[in-house]
Amino acid sequence: MSDFTSEFWNIYVAGLTILSIIACLVLLWISGTTKVNPAADNTTGHVWDGDLREMNNPLPRWWVYLFVITVIFAFLYGALYPTFGKYKGLLGWTSTGQHAAEVQKVEAAIAPIYAKFDGMSPEQVAGNAQAMAIGERLFMNYCAQCHGSDARGAKSFPNLTDGDWLGGSDHAYIKNTIAQGRTGVMPPMAAAVGGPEDVRNVANYVLSLSGSPHDSVRASQGKVKFAACAACHGQDGKGMQAIGAPNLTDGVWLHGWGEEAIIKAVNNGYNNAMPAQAALLNEAQINVLASYVWGMSNKPAAAN
Repeated sequence: MSDFTSEFWNIYVAGLTILSIIACLVLLWISGTTKVNPAADNTTGHVWDGDLREMNNPLPRWWVYLFVITVIFAFLYGALYPTFGKYKGLLGWTSTGQHAAEVQKVEAAIAPIYAKFDGMSPEQVAGNAQAMAIGERLFMNYCAQCHGSDARGAKSFPNLTDGDWLGGSDHAYIKNTIAQGRTGVMPPMAAAVGGPEDVRNVANYVLSLSGSPHDSVRASQGKVKFAACAACHGQDGKGMQAIGAPNLTDGVWLHGWGEEAIIKAVNNGYNNAMPAQAALLNEAQINVLASYVWGMSNKPAAAN
């Protein structure tokens, strides 16, 4: 990457830009001073379509003036704005600065709307119709791509309406997750469990924990091998919410149900990530969005 961040490219871009503008002036000067010896009828001798002849008339003055004005504008624009390599321009304009200014303007405009929710408890916000309408729009813009428009998720994307939470379920946890993101990791466990048959046996034992269809003989053999998984999922398979280890007894399957799906998880593990949204949403927006998400699985009473 250092090849693309050296000083050479700044000089190259600046030089190419300046030379291009100068070349336009040179081209105009050449076209205005070059003499052509026309025929007696003031034509150049070029003929198209049988009778279409090229006249030797000078460029219209208005066109020449417009061309010169365009070149002057290019130099003025380059002086005011960052055009020539690393030169920042007299106005000091940057796209980052303009974006930040526009974001500030928008946040100032919406601040009074969110101010009414300050000091309200999550239950009160989740029961406020206006707050939930705002939360729904935020969810559609920033969350629905993964969790679905109905928030019921999909394979490998959690359902936010069922109350089955891996790392926590209160408003503070949801708010922090939206702001900072979350990474969920299950390491490959095949080597710790044993060979392929041991992995299959463990998969059947895991199925038995939730009362799912399974091979009882394999499940009994897999119970001992499940000790390798108990460090995270617990001896009873009910998981540990503090570390985000799922409950294997409740019949909720984030990455797919069935023997083959569990074998795949044991063999390959998983590394899922929810991106942080703090760079896109301000504190007030995150608070309302967290209340909206919390409300989908807690169903607060509507405010009067």
